[in-house]
Amino acid sequence: MAKDKIRFVCQSCAAAHAKWQGRCDACGEWNTLVEEAPAVRGPGPASKAGPGRRVEFVDLAGESAPPARMLTGIAELDRVLGGGFVESSAVLVGGDPGIGKSTILLQAAAHMAAAGHRTLYISGEEAVAQVRLRARRLGLEGAPLALASATALRDIVATLQAEKQAALVVIDSIQTMWLDTLDSAPGTVAQVRACAAELIRVAKSESFALVLVGHVTKEGTLAGPRVLEHMVDATLYFEGDRGHQFRILRATKNRFGATDEIGVFEMTEGGLVEVANPSALFLAERRGNISGSAVFAGVEGTRPVLVEVQALLSPSNGGSPRRSVVGWDSGRLSMLLAVLEARAGLNLGQNDVYLNIAGGLRIAEPAADLAVAAALVSAATDQPTDPDRVYFGEVGLSGEVRQVSQPEQRLREAQKLGFQAATLPRRIARGGRAAPQAEALRLDEIGHVADLVAPFAAKSVKPRS
Repeated sequence: MAKDKIRFVCQSCAAAHAKWQGRCDACGEWNTLVEEAPAVRGPGPASKAGPGRRVEFVDLAGESAPPARMLTGIAELDRVLGGGFVESSAVLVGGDPGIGKSTILLQAAAHMAAAGHRTLYISGEEAVAQVRLRARRLGLEGAPLALASATALRDIVATLQAEKQAALVVIDSIQTMWLDTLDSAPGTVAQVRACAAELIRVAKSESFALVLVGHVTKEGTLAGPRVLEHMVDATLYFEGDRGHQFRILRATKNRFGATDEIGVFEMTEGGLVEVANPSALFLAERRGNISGSAVFAGVEGTRPVLVEVQALLSPSNGGSPRRSVVGWDSGRLSMLLAVLEARAGLNLGQNDVYLNIAGGLRIAEPAADLAVAAALVSAATDQPTDPDRVYFGEVGLSGEVRQVSQPEQRLREAQKLGFQAATLPRRIARGGRAAPQAEALRLDEIGHVADLVAPFAAKSVKPRS
């Protein structure tokens, strides 16, 4: 029998190499190859195990009952999950170190245990005493939560198969799990892939919801093989700055709910507290008499969110002007600056530009173009925007302002928070009909960025160059 050869596997893309080398040929990353022994083979090829069984097909028009949900007791987490945990599902939760992954999962597990669900929390990173200390700080020490500290996957699988009443199992984290049939260290591509596959198999067979905590790389992506995200039913990311009190929980994949929902939390001494009205929180420290500020009426999933867009221009000291962006796409900022200069006549090319989305929220929808443009024009002309006005609309390369989705929800949220006017794309509804809130808000519909610049330019002697 031929002897199995040692191979070297890239920890970024899982590509296998026959010998070690400094750079992976598949993904181009340096110093990511780790020596791994091949997996232990089964008893023989599939052809010797006999023929397989026939797969039965059903009609597409058949009736299927919706999946049963288990509420976590945390409304913001239930919103992102699509209504709670689903039986036999696997959820992957990622985020930067110290962002609050273990805290929110410990809170959810304790609430579900208090509600009568058999909940197991297995920590591979902390001892039982450390988890108890966190639970005491969060005021959860009285919850009937089953707690264990283990990393050996064989022991964990045997325990989960013996637990017939388990409803939720939390594994913190998948990078610490170790399968003894693989000759590689915990956290490697082979270990993460094999451990996750085995845990998901047990969750499907024993009908409990599984939550896997995953580490992230320095680029902000989940560590380990990309196939890990394809194996699970939902992937949740915790966003936010560790020095900031706000945390954003975002679903990037969800087989049982929407993929663009967010949950907003505030980090306090007593743990993560859900924020029911994030718009009021994001605008709490806003000052309406400062130039370079505009309020964007956005939509995250099914929830309208109002945030402040801040822009600052300063003369460049020579060389290439600096473009610094926090919470928005830097490429889209460059495009918008070029449109304002070419289509609206603003001279911004010799200025350093700093753009910030206040509150730590990251905006991805193109509807923020008009609010960003308003903040830039306000900073360039040194004229504050109307403090009671919101902006939303997409800006094209020719300077046209394009329609965006769900304008009624954006206007309704602005009206609820006391705003009196809105600048938005022309003809926001089909057939040119006015918006439902036209009688409550003063709507200024514009079709070009020049229409946005004109009121600011009229108040200013000349734009700042």
